Amino acid sequence: MSRTIIISNRLPTKVQRAADGLHFQPSEGGLATGLGSIYRADGNVWVGWPGLFVEDPAEQAQVTARLADDSMAPVFLTEAEIRDYYEGFSNGTLWPTFHYFSEFATYVPAHWEAYRAVNEKFCQAVLALAGPEDTIWVHDYQLLLLPELLRRARPNATIGFFLHIPFPSYELVRVLPWGPELLRGMLGADLIGFHTFGYMHHFLSAVAHLLGLPTQNGQVETPERTILVDAFPMGIDYERYAQAAVSEAAQGYERTYREVLGEARVILSIDRLDYTKGIAQRLHALEGLLVAHPEWVGQVSLLMVVVPSRDQVAQYAALKEEIDELVGRINAQYRTITWNPINYFYRSFPFEELVAFYHLADVALVTPVRDGMNLVAKEFIASKGDRPGVLILSDRAGAAQELSDALLINPTHTDQLVGALHQALTMPADEQCQRLRHLQELVRQYDVFAWTKLFMDRLAYSKIKQQTLATDALDAEATSQLLAAYQAAGRRLLLFDYDGTLVRFHPNPQRAQPDAELLDLLRALTADPRNRVVVISGRDRASLEQWLGALPLDFIAEHGVWLRRHGEEWHLFQEELPATWKREFRPLLEQYVRRTAGSLIEEKDYSLVWHYRRADAGLAALRARELLSHLTFMTSNTGLQLLEGKKVLEIKPAGLHKGAAAARWLATEHPDFILALGDDRTDEDLFEVLPPAAYTVKVGSAPRSLARYFTSGPAEVRQLLQRLHQADVAAPLVPVNA
Repeated sequence: MSRTIIISNRLPTKVQRAADGLHFQPSEGGLATGLGSIYRADGNVWVGWPGLFVEDPAEQAQVTARLADDSMAPVFLTEAEIRDYYEGFSNGTLWPTFHYFSEFATYVPAHWEAYRAVNEKFCQAVLALAGPEDTIWVHDYQLLLLPELLRRARPNATIGFFLHIPFPSYELVRVLPWGPELLRGMLGADLIGFHTFGYMHHFLSAVAHLLGLPTQNGQVETPERTILVDAFPMGIDYERYAQAAVSEAAQGYERTYREVLGEARVILSIDRLDYTKGIAQRLHALEGLLVAHPEWVGQVSLLMVVVPSRDQVAQYAALKEEIDELVGRINAQYRTITWNPINYFYRSFPFEELVAFYHLADVALVTPVRDGMNLVAKEFIASKGDRPGVLILSDRAGAAQELSDALLINPTHTDQLVGALHQALTMPADEQCQRLRHLQELVRQYDVFAWTKLFMDRLAYSKIKQQTLATDALDAEATSQLLAAYQAAGRRLLLFDYDGTLVRFHPNPQRAQPDAELLDLLRALTADPRNRVVVISGRDRASLEQWLGALPLDFIAEHGVWLRRHGEEWHLFQEELPATWKREFRPLLEQYVRRTAGSLIEEKDYSLVWHYRRADAGLAALRARELLSHLTFMTSNTGLQLLEGKKVLEIKPAGLHKGAAAARWLATEHPDFILALGDDRTDEDLFEVLPPAAYTVKVGSAPRSLARYFTSGPAEVRQLLQRLHQADVAAPLVPVNA
């Protein structure tokens, strides 16, 4: 029976060492809550680091046994790994880069090597537990390489990945010396999840720019698989906070704090110490409020909780010092005998006490400079019950995409933040309650359990979709069958696309001439009288004639417009084809060339082609969508059709395609063996008309095809052609992917 394995850097239980031995403390985090019903189910397991350095084998055995009782499996890290992988690369390189603080990022090769090694250590720990049918869900930025490592070992596994922090613009990703490797690591998953559409968009842009992979409609096409990418805003355990807020313990805390604070209105700030949280900016805003609106002096207090974090790191120590100085200066300037403008706590609090803060507060100030989601905002909403309250929320927190009834602000715009504070403090109670009701309905509906179910359902769907559309790899077994059928056949028809199949794509289409190796292979294959070799291409006939005309080949040019059998003249597939339409369409294509640097127009006898392979990937994709929409409208009811290839759009007369042209050969030829090789959508027409017994192979793109098999690219195609020739001369059979 299949099971689910969850992997994160930290386990939902933290192991701590004390004088009397090891203590096991469950996590209060939202992820642990949301996934509790999964990892505690029969047979499932959560894999991660237990939170401390354990070197003694006896202690490791103790920790392993204790965690196993709660469906967890530890990955033990050395002190060097904790320093270099966790503190070094994860928190010193990825964290600042992904949060747009690249000036704090370090690029230390030893940290990168430690990151790779620890991801491999996690991989081995998972492989020791995972069966071939298990579902694997990897979490967060510390394990970006893990999905690909798992994919190599378990090619058919169901693997999901979720990133809990922002994904930045590709301009920042490409600053990372190891950016492409990190992206490829994530692409080992079947489903990649982010908190917001914006993060998802940035990821797809990075994949297109840095890896050159096609991305469309939330999908990434790799040579092996189609990967789904989607947004899954994470929620909280709403009922837990709502019920805790009315508990006796929380109400007791609230009464105590209210007695201390008196009648002052309460602004609440709760955050971990981090430069991404905008804590200092909040203090400046409070000071600005007291200056701009002196009527609030003595009437409002900021209750600020800062949870200690990494304060031995230089940036964090400097931030702690800045916060201490700001709190001290503002309090010294404004405090009275009975009132402090800021009540500052540099420590963590128990759950019920935090909920009491939420319920007590009139305003929650949640203003990170950058944040993946920010669950504090949702916890405040869930804890309020029927009591009025206002949420001031940074527009750079992922939660802002959902919580539109909050007061959304730019966290670095101090005047705007001051204005929002005054607006919140003066907002009528009925408006507060109305906004809060809308927010509570949303947070209640999209809680952490709904988030978990949605991701798991979508992951299962992604696998079903892959399996439904999958084309088999041209592996060792399939290659042997193909070569055996080829050797046994007396009459063979070999249909080869050119660009992307026989040769790699070239940024300049006119410079993709065949090399000596390809010419020798084609010459060898055409030398066998049993073979009829047809180059079936979108290329114009002049280029094919110039490059390959000296060989005894048949040609189908311009996707079926022109045909030529060896020893005969070129002729049109259909006489009296129109070409005057090009005068109407060429000005539009020229306009897009002017708007898209690097694009160009290729004019053939009966078609026009807009190439955008050399253009900026993001701009070209946008322009291609615009042009496709425009041309679709212009070609309706005209007898023309549009063809989309790899980084090309082609306009040509309707009804002419590779499939129709190939059918002409099949009508007069009666081969015992057919092999067709092609790399893009135009070759699907060819695959469709061939009989089921034909060996059809999709080259170099995701295996969603009418072809029976797929292979990686032109290099593998040439290996196959070499083996066909070897079969002709009775050489030993060698599988393509051996």
